[in-house]
Amino acid sequence: MTSSVAWPSLRRNLVAILRGIKPEEIESAVDVLVDAGFEAIEVPLNSPDPFQSIEKARKLAPDNVLIGAGTVLEVAQVDRLHGVGGNLLVTPNVEPDVIRRAVSHGMVTMPGVFTATEALLAAKSGAAALKFFPASALGPGGISAIKAILPPQLPIGAVGGVSETNFSDYWKVGVRAFGLGSSLYKPGDSSSVIGERAVKAVAAYDALLN
Repeated sequence: MTSSVAWPSLRRNLVAILRGIKPEEIESAVDVLVDAGFEAIEVPLNSPDPFQSIEKARKLAPDNVLIGAGTVLEVAQVDRLHGVGGNLLVTPNVEPDVIRRAVSHGMVTMPGVFTATEALLAAKSGAAALKFFPASALGPGGISAIKAILPPQLPIGAVGGVSETNFSDYWKVGVRAFGLGSSLYKPGDSSSVIGERAVKAVAAYDALLN
């Protein structure tokens, strides 16, 4: 059985996806996200100087906040992420070698899946959680159908076309994690705008917990 690093017990399983953010913008964004209650922040590697942003974010964020990279495609990128202190790895696909290398570094992993075959391979490779992407194409019904054949303890996340306006639709079928991209951040957004959106997302998530 492949080893794994379990998804941590977060108050809210919300992942902020800061695609396109610049290193000089990361600190103010992390500040408002942490203040709002986010405990996982992802900088996709197709952003400007992503490893510099991740390193800055890691130094600034509390230890309990996951900081890492998205759009990770290669083992060498996993090693570099580890080198700057990242402990969260998110991918758009299932590459077993990437997942296993991340696990060897003690990282929390959330690979992207779309089919039952991919989901089962990711689970077998040691994924901490699964990211169904693009969730808007599968919809809650599609995710529910695939979830039925997955290990029941494996956390399920939805990313792509997801915002606080439709959390409840996915929640009904057992999705407990959400990755928020353009509904939370677009390149050039001010920290105050990010903060306002983050507060709304947290409020919507908390409403489902009550």
